[in-house]
Amino acid sequence: MAQINVSSLTFCYEGSYDNIFENVSFTIDTDWKLGFIGRNGKGKTTFLNLLLGKYEYIGSITSNTVFDYFPYQIKEEFKEKPAADFVEELKDDCELWRVICELNKMDMDAQALYRPFSTLSFGEQTKLLLAVLFSGENNFLLIDEPTNHLDSRARETVKEYLKKKKGFILVSHDRDFLDACVNHVLVLNRHSIEVQAGNFSSWRENKRRQDACMQMENEKHKKEIGRLKEAARQTRQWADKNESTKIGFDPAKEPDRCKATRAYIGAKTKKMLSRAGQTERRIEQEIRKKEGLLRDIEEPANLKMMPLDHHKRTVLAADKYSLKYGDAEKYLFENMCFEVNQGDRAFLNGANGCGKSSLIKAVLRRVMDGTDGTDKAEKKRNERRAEESGESEVIEGGRLWTASGLAVSYISQDTSFLRGSVKEFCKERNLDESLFLAILRQLDMERVQFEKRMQDFSEGQKKKVLLAASLLTPAHLYIWDEPLNYIDVFSRMQVEELLLTHRPTMLVVDHDVRFVRKIATKLIDIPS
Repeated sequence: MAQINVSSLTFCYEGSYDNIFENVSFTIDTDWKLGFIGRNGKGKTTFLNLLLGKYEYIGSITSNTVFDYFPYQIKEEFKEKPAADFVEELKDDCELWRVICELNKMDMDAQALYRPFSTLSFGEQTKLLLAVLFSGENNFLLIDEPTNHLDSRARETVKEYLKKKKGFILVSHDRDFLDACVNHVLVLNRHSIEVQAGNFSSWRENKRRQDACMQMENEKHKKEIGRLKEAARQTRQWADKNESTKIGFDPAKEPDRCKATRAYIGAKTKKMLSRAGQTERRIEQEIRKKEGLLRDIEEPANLKMMPLDHHKRTVLAADKYSLKYGDAEKYLFENMCFEVNQGDRAFLNGANGCGKSSLIKAVLRRVMDGTDGTDKAEKKRNERRAEESGESEVIEGGRLWTASGLAVSYISQDTSFLRGSVKEFCKERNLDESLFLAILRQLDMERVQFEKRMQDFSEGQKKKVLLAASLLTPAHLYIWDEPLNYIDVFSRMQVEELLLTHRPTMLVVDHDVRFVRKIATKLIDIPS
């Protein structure tokens, strides 16, 4: 067992307005299964890159271990080759037999090593790269969000695999995944960093109790400060009143007074003012004690959205609906039947590649064209659209229907199109900029981020841009395609509370087990 010692670490990106880390110190052991938790933009991936020596920093990070990072970056020229041809490029001294042993532990056929990498599903690619990662010895592994885009079955396989491993830092926002795979947590709080034994749920419970204790302590200090302020005010008031009697008196009414008593009155006033000064110093001490009590408390803001009511009960339906692309040999899925009624939060359920996103795109085409896909005119429009976009022709069977006049708010999986400033984004989508920025602030994006170009945002911040735009769009139906990928766990819990409060009608693809379990009112299975 070795240790990684971080001492007085300070780091910021060139040209940045603020430090990502400032005078941070902590120690972790290299045989831990360490979960890494924090809000988007707090520096999780940055810290992993610091361990890898990619950036210069102030302070020290000392360890005699070797680090390896997931996900590996696959060069374009490798994507059409089988992984067996380039695994040594990914990891020095990588031996295929070791990779095959690790693949067997994930119930994956070793033949995947000999197929073109681009033909593998997201789940297969993730499993293969994890097998490469764990094929070495004595490395401390940095695993950055391995579950993004994985279906539920693949997540379960990867979870069971990692449960049996140790010696890694795991960055993930999936609470179920973290609880199963880690025995320590490294947490980036709002203004501090802490290391704690346990998993996400145990840390969360400890944090809840600590926050409650800090809130009580804060209330006690507030009451004490109020009491001391009132005492200081009264003492100064008495001193002022006493001082006003030094000059001018009526001998008939105050026969015991003379000019010599002025010194006595002055001394008495001075004593009162001294007492008031001591009270004010105590107030300052109490305020200093109070400072920092609430600095790490997570108080997620209550988000809002504007779902619309439609005059029809059923807003989306499929009757024996089938879909395939023109160049494919078989249908992605066939004979699907389902309904989405007002108030339903319907989640599409199926393996990677089964056609969930294709179904969503078909629904969006129906909304845009205002038809049910059965007339010849629409088929010609779809053919023309496919030809203009360079996409494969879509061949459909059965019926997919959307209610007339349906307003839809859509979140895409893809964030690569986000370019330029937030201001330009709001103008392009006709969004109220001040409300849009307010939602991003409620999702814990710092104001300084709004001055950046969106292509420089982290993936989690880009997803928050799309989420904020959707929440600001009144709609009868919210269609969200993997909306929580890369979004931090605290924002996920905010979104859960929002959806349970406002109960919008939704069609969603997401693989976060706890999110689905809490939010879904209906599951629509897509056969693979």
